[in-house]
Amino acid sequence: MIRKSIKTRGSFPTDEAATKLIYLAIRKFEKDGRNVREWFAARNQFAVMFGERFDA
Repeated sequence: MIRKSIKTRGSFPTDEAATKLIYLAIRKFEKDGRNVREWFAARNQFAVMFGERFDA
């Protein structure tokens, strides 16, 4: 899922732009009703970085 999102985007102007895209890909994956155990650590890091956008 993440690879597909990154491939369609191409290049990123900053590291922050790439991080945001990965964050949004994970959120979309989870909203579709799927959950991956190994992503909990990544999701927690994104919650710290983007707290104002994180509601879970």
